[in-house]
Amino acid sequence: MSQDSFRGNRFLRLDATVGARSGQSLRRPAGDNRDALCSLCPPDAGAGRSPSRKGGATGKVGASMRKYPDDIFTEPDNVDPDTLANLGPLRPLAGVWTSNAGVDIHLAGHGANTQAFVERLELQPIDPQTNGPQLLYGLRYHQRMVKPGEVETYHDQIGYWLWEPATGAIVQTLAIPRAQVALAIGEAKPDDTEFELVAKRGETVNGIASGPFLEHAFKTIHYRIKVTVHADGRWSYDETTLLQVKGRAEPFEHTDTATLVKIAEPTPNPAARKAASA
Repeated sequence: MSQDSFRGNRFLRLDATVGARSGQSLRRPAGDNRDALCSLCPPDAGAGRSPSRKGGATGKVGASMRKYPDDIFTEPDNVDPDTLANLGPLRPLAGVWTSNAGVDIHLAGHGANTQAFVERLELQPIDPQTNGPQLLYGLRYHQRMVKPGEVETYHDQIGYWLWEPATGAIVQTLAIPRAQVALAIGEAKPDDTEFELVAKRGETVNGIASGPFLEHAFKTIHYRIKVTVHADGRWSYDETTLLQVKGRAEPFEHTDTATLVKIAEPTPNPAARKAASA
């Protein structure tokens, strides 16, 4: 590990954060109130919304599971194939983005270190996805960062941003080439311009998994990302990863912030293109 760059547990450096609800028709058992619940999240997910924010949730996730329908196999009818029209608060994320002024505060051998970074983030719509009655719309993303003036990769990350129109659940999956993956969950309304997602050590729903070395030396306790969409079309993220580093008594807050500018529009998903040409 280099002295000037703690990258051993660099989870996200996410670049950061509206659309119509799906026209789906679900066959649900009588009394099922799944529309009022986040089927992806435990009951406390999104609890404690802050009235001072422009919508969005705290990303709080509880321990017990949501109520699910008895029929776990029947898929929704009349699914709209146009993902871009059904991304809710994730719609502003779609496209290709860049930032020349990201700031990463990480741990080096001598203590906290501040590093500027340049990034490119591409988020493209995927076809609608179903888990039995559950319907998800999403974006596949690839994020790459470098130090200013350099070509060597500083951080690389792939994954999905997912939106469940029926419940308001937002999910971010992420994987980095240092043997680490995570799944963060939050909630938002379709027109929210600010929201948070959280992943926690030890959780089986919104959890974090690391390879043997990272688990030994840089345990990730908690991950939070806050996304803000700006009126001028840009969007920003504020991310904190709490680490328990071997040899240190107190956890370290690894933070990343950036504001992104769009350089290209998204490409419609394959099913949407087929429907448009029919």
